[in-house]
Amino acid sequence: MARRTARDIRSESRFEVLHALFALGPSTRMELARESGLSLATVSTLTSELISEGVVRVAETVSTGVGRPHARLSIDPDRGRLVGVDVAETYVEATVFDLALGALATRSVALDEHVHAPGYVVEGIADAVEQALAAAGVGRDAVIGVGVSLPGQVQPEAGVSVFAPHWSWHDVGIHDLLTERLRLPVRIDNPLKAIAIAELWFGVGRVSRSIAVVNLGTGVGAGLAIGGAIVRGPSNNAGEWGHTMLVLDGRGCRCGRQGCVEAYVGAEGMVQTLAEIDPDHPAVAEHMQSDFVAAVAEGLRRDDPALQQLVDRTAHYLAAALGDLVNMVNPEHITLTGWTVWQLGRWLVPATQERLEAQALPGSYRVVTLASSQVEGNMVALGMATFALEAFLLERGLPSRVDVGRG
Repeated sequence: MARRTARDIRSESRFEVLHALFALGPSTRMELARESGLSLATVSTLTSELISEGVVRVAETVSTGVGRPHARLSIDPDRGRLVGVDVAETYVEATVFDLALGALATRSVALDEHVHAPGYVVEGIADAVEQALAAAGVGRDAVIGVGVSLPGQVQPEAGVSVFAPHWSWHDVGIHDLLTERLRLPVRIDNPLKAIAIAELWFGVGRVSRSIAVVNLGTGVGAGLAIGGAIVRGPSNNAGEWGHTMLVLDGRGCRCGRQGCVEAYVGAEGMVQTLAEIDPDHPAVAEHMQSDFVAAVAEGLRRDDPALQQLVDRTAHYLAAALGDLVNMVNPEHITLTGWTVWQLGRWLVPATQERLEAQALPGSYRVVTLASSQVEGNMVALGMATFALEAFLLERGLPSRVDVGRG
């Protein structure tokens, strides 16, 4: 890990102040100091800088009748607008946020999962962003940043999609393509980092510094935060838990290996499992993964025995894979999210919880909780808007926190 400088420490402190403001809402400097663990003098200096940039404002002044009145500070939602974009293999969803990260409008555009050209994906992103801005009544001049999450391996600083297996992308300069098309400041990242920061700022990260956010959908992975900072790794690939081995010499995975977690608990893996249970089940014939998962949810509501068996077997796979994650990372919280969880969580999460204890070391299992994420809306879009806010602060000379695990 690179040596931490005074600039890094100051950056981390600004993050703590902003994090505290989002957690507490309008707050005095003293309250922010208590929440962040920083000194009152440090908080006063940092909030003055944020006020000078229009990011923070005095929401109200409160008098206790003793001494000077206290100013309550808050994020100024009208300082600018942010756009968070969740790009998956089958859709693009864009959400416009105010600076306090309140959602203003969301629009989705379908992608043909059989069309892989970068230009096609870029146009889908631009279409979703433009629709969302129009729905929110926001002009382009009000947008201070757009955060775009892309599946696969992404290097944000280089602006490159290193490897997107579904699209067969290799070293695509996606940042430049998006910047040219959108004509707005763009920050790219991958969804695991986006869901991690969303949970850290707006979910269980408000009460815990050690979390794993597991995303279940077409792809499978885990966003990790330790000590309140996102774990990235030197090439931004930390958290690819979906490509750890569950079954030796097992099913083929789209990454090229065999037996990966994703091949069993990803959407396509669930299709294969149902085909093993009941090859003639009508859900197996669904051509779109989203239609398959919707059909499974509908069948579970009717107590379909084959689909109940599918949930039980998927929970068995998922608990084993999560047991490895618990044993390796020792998090306090594991939250599950993603479009599979949104539709199947009411059946899948309890079934997984029942099996997890047998798969994790006792000392680690005792301190961990497992639940669906309670962060509202699209976590990936929210996380990417948060990254866009950080990029804006960096540009303005107010850098945010430093992620761990770099170099």
